[in-house]
Amino acid sequence: MERPAESLRSDLLELRRWRTNDVDALDRAIGESLEHLLPWMPWAAGHGREHTAGFLARSHDAWEAGEEFAYAITSGDTVIGSCGLHRRIGPGGLEIGYWLHPHWTGRGLATTAAAALTGQGFALAGIDRVEIHHDAANTASAAVPRRLGFTEIGRVPEPEGPSAPGEAGIGVVWRMTADRWRRPASTPSL
Repeated sequence: MERPAESLRSDLLELRRWRTNDVDALDRAIGESLEHLLPWMPWAAGHGREHTAGFLARSHDAWEAGEEFAYAITSGDTVIGSCGLHRRIGPGGLEIGYWLHPHWTGRGLATTAAAALTGQGFALAGIDRVEIHHDAANTASAAVPRRLGFTEIGRVPEPEGPSAPGEAGIGVVWRMTADRWRRPASTPSL
């Protein structure tokens, strides 16, 4: 099965496949980011070392199965966030997810990471669209697909309502097609 690169680098950051021995670095990054993550990420409420170790083990298995490709976002030797490509939107599509430690936000790093993941996604056989989903109240997450030229294709009420305290319960879906991605000459990438 075809997979994306395990490591992607730029002058500002590196995306690298999560390793099971990253538990301390990831646990620290999540712990330091809880106030920033809790409004938007339901999984942050269950934060703890055991939860972090479980995520890393699941990430390894999902990568090997070709279902999800989760990356550490690093600057130097410091883990500053996480991102990934997920096969959860049906055949031919990948969804991108991301978060950053609050100290590292506002620098274009999430956009750089999402651009790299979009490029990797379209390098895989059979991928014709990449999407970014976020809650309508999360304006910081909305800025990433907007900067990259994704098209907002819909707003969908979440059947169960908001799943985290900052959410409005309206999911926003942004899409980039392979043809559109290959067209622009100024797309940021790693």
